[in-house]
This record gives sequence, structure tokens and C-alpha cells, in this order.
Amino acid sequence: MQMRVMGIAGSIRRGSFNRALLDAAVELMPEGMEVAPWDRLREVPFYDAALDTDELRPEPVADLKRAIAEADGLLIVTPEYNYSIPGVLKNAIDWASRPGYKSVFVGKPVAIMGASGSMMGTARAQIHLREIMYATLARVMPHPGVLVNQAPQKFEDGRLVDEPTRTVVASFLRDFQTYVRQMQGG
Repeated sequence: MQMRVMGIAGSIRRGSFNRALLDAAVELMPEGMEVAPWDRLREVPFYDAALDTDELRPEPVADLKRAIAEADGLLIVTPEYNYSIPGVLKNAIDWASRPGYKSVFVGKPVAIMGASGSMMGTARAQIHLREIMYATLARVMPHPGVLVNQAPQKFEDGRLVDEPTRTVVASFLRDFQTYVRQMQGG
């Protein structure tokens, strides 16, 4: 059975290293896994509880929630902005995390990666993202994650070319595949 993983890059910047890292995950995924990027982050409006009903929920939000619900796991690839995650990513999580304790995140296996030009990669953003995802009752994979530092030296023309990093990403995805199977009881 093919495992379906929804991938979301927390950056909407054209030429984003994090989108390129998500593309690398698509390229490096293990046999039996499909990583499907969700590319509508830019379309998600600011969270408004008055619109968070089945009748009024904006279509991009409904699509986001549907994509998460249908996936076996979620791969979030985040940049680091001011020691945390980007507002657009947090906003999407806020929408998808409703209703509390019953959202599409409850019990959903989640893996986290990130790329940055800094020496620390996205370590601080990933710490914050873990805390946020724990609050949604998602099952964040207990793994250090993938921290791609000095990203400009590791990507060329929107493609991850650094072989040691490619090896780390491929290994991480195999670990996530195992984790998702464990969470599914298999």
C-alpha cells in the first residue's frame, strides 16, 4: 500500500530553499511513499473564527484540511524567521487545528525539516514548530529533524545538490515512513 505524505513548505518566496528542500523530498522519498506538496499556502486568508464554519470556511482552507485528513503523514518544511516559523505557516496551522481536540491534526504523524542560510539552519524554528504541533495533538516524530544550514552552498538552480545532505534527507524520509507505519499500528 502506497503511503501518502502531504508536504508543505512554510515559505511562499519564489526560489525558496525550503520549497526546494520539499522538492528534494519528493525526489528522494523511499519506495512505497508518495510525497505530495500542497502549494496553496499563499491563498489561505488570515484566520477568522467567524468564518470557520462549514458554510463559510474559505475554499483554500477547506482544501488544506481535506489534504491533511487524507494524508497518512505530514511533512512540514519551514524556514526560520526571527527565531520562529513564518506567519503564513502559523496561520495555516491555526486554521487546520480547529476544532480543538478534534482537528485533522489529532494523531497525525508529522515530520519537520528546514533550510536556512545561517549556520544553525532552522533549529529554533523547528523547536517552536514542535511546540505548536504538540498543541494540536499531532504526533511529531521524535527525531532531531533535518536542519540544512548554509543553504546557498547546498542548492543550485532550485535543486538540492549537496550529496551528504541528500543522504540525510533520504534517511530521514525512511525513518518517517517507519514512524508512520508504527503510528498506524503496522
